[in-house]
Amino acid sequence: MNKSIKIKYCDLVQSLNFVLNKLFLFIILFSSISVSCILDSAYASQVLKRGNGTEPDTLDPHKASGTWENNIIGDMFLGLTTESASGDIIPGSAISWSISNDGKVYTFKIRKNLYWSDSAPLTASDFVFGFRRILDPDTASQYASLLYPIKNAYEINTGQLPVSKLGVLALNEDTLQIILKNPATFFIHLLSHYTTFPVPEHILKKNGDDWIKPEHIVSNGPYVLTEWVSNTHVLLKKNPYFYDENNIFFDEVFFYPIEDSRTALRMFRSGDIDMNITTGGFPSAQVDQILEEFPDEARVFPYLANSYLPFNLRKPPFDDVRIRKAISLLIDREIINEKVIKLNNPPAYAFVPPQVSNNLSVAKLDFFNLNKLERVDLANKLIAESGYNKNKPLSFELMFRNSYDNARRMSAIAAMLKIHGVLVKIIPYEARIAYSRMGSSKFDLGDAGWVADYNDPLNFLYLLKCDSGPMNYSGYCNKEYDGLIDLASRTANIQERSRLMSKAEQLMLDDHPIIPMEFSTHRVLVSKSIQGFKDNISNIHRTRFMYKKN
Repeated sequence: MNKSIKIKYCDLVQSLNFVLNKLFLFIILFSSISVSCILDSAYASQVLKRGNGTEPDTLDPHKASGTWENNIIGDMFLGLTTESASGDIIPGSAISWSISNDGKVYTFKIRKNLYWSDSAPLTASDFVFGFRRILDPDTASQYASLLYPIKNAYEINTGQLPVSKLGVLALNEDTLQIILKNPATFFIHLLSHYTTFPVPEHILKKNGDDWIKPEHIVSNGPYVLTEWVSNTHVLLKKNPYFYDENNIFFDEVFFYPIEDSRTALRMFRSGDIDMNITTGGFPSAQVDQILEEFPDEARVFPYLANSYLPFNLRKPPFDDVRIRKAISLLIDREIINEKVIKLNNPPAYAFVPPQVSNNLSVAKLDFFNLNKLERVDLANKLIAESGYNKNKPLSFELMFRNSYDNARRMSAIAAMLKIHGVLVKIIPYEARIAYSRMGSSKFDLGDAGWVADYNDPLNFLYLLKCDSGPMNYSGYCNKEYDGLIDLASRTANIQERSRLMSKAEQLMLDDHPIIPMEFSTHRVLVSKSIQGFKDNISNIHRTRFMYKKN
């Protein structure tokens, strides 16, 4: 072979070998990437995206006060008892319990091998620390009065006794005992509420109030806080040390603060959220359209909740019961609930919802049986008696929790009152700010709602007791009312207890410290890809019980 031809031939062979080698490496690399992608897909994080009402004020279970905070905190922490997907009470951190014959002593067996999310052991002492912390006056918990059924809780919270005297004891590492002042049939249910959750003593001692920040916090529930971007989202990730971690589907949960139900609807339509289960999950004005558009995803169901307007009794004009009654008389609840909001929610002439257990439902506002014309005539008479007229019109501010539906409701109320010469300036606030202002008495007439922490009339009626602190927005204080509630709390007979609470409710309604508006239904949006979601009267839906259908 000619030498020059041989060289060219060899060069060609080398070039082909080079190309083949590169092609072989590319095939191997591509195959590796493909396999990796398949594996990554198989083990990709499962993410749930939840609409969640307003921005949380706090995620500290002993300082929170809103349902929007409860949705997040209940995914992070676990009490002695907890809620099932159906809203029923089931064992939580306690695997079992016993109750003494007199109904005052509860003894709990804590699950073996429980841990905080930093792997530190969790024992009965953590619960003792938690109960003492929330009742310590220095904690300044708005919700502390919820735990007053516990022995010495009131005295500790009001600074009369040290926290060491609380009737909560660790008998050993896995046995907790709670002693009550009086029998309380609702107590096991109450222990699923975030006020009773344990908090990590070792983290609080090290970080103080900063313990709740993502870089410090540890929790004992299914998820742990990873990220909190104010007014954007809260991100939780699965807690690897949770005792039931292997049965939890979602690796991450995003909670988005969405106050406007129209925004939530747009995000749901576009797939940016999987669910919105806040009180107003979608606009009430579009309820028929939305139920038709999303027959399997939009739901309306009963709710253990009410909506009411608290008067500020601490200053004029609402220190006068005649004015309070007159305003209540002039508000047409039927028109608001049937024509403005259009959900046909039952108008409220009492405070305790009729579906609450052990509620006799006999207490009513004293003008319940008057027709509309009679109500207006009586209201005008009361206003005139109080010294108001065309030359001196009654006027005040109505502060409300800002949302699309609520703005329509409050505008309707202002228009109704204006017809009768009552001038109302409506002022919107973000819900958490509105509640803060009501709790600190910075309002004339407010706008509130209450969702049951446990299914019993006492959970509503205790809000109007003298010792309920900032939760008693109106500042109502009637010793006779308190006496009836306290007597009911000491009464073991269910029928007599219910009668006493109904008598107390009637006494309070006759004083008109609040305007009951409606008994709520709940409207939610839940993607049909999300399984394990069950409608329930408490509207509590923990992420740990949900999963996604492929």
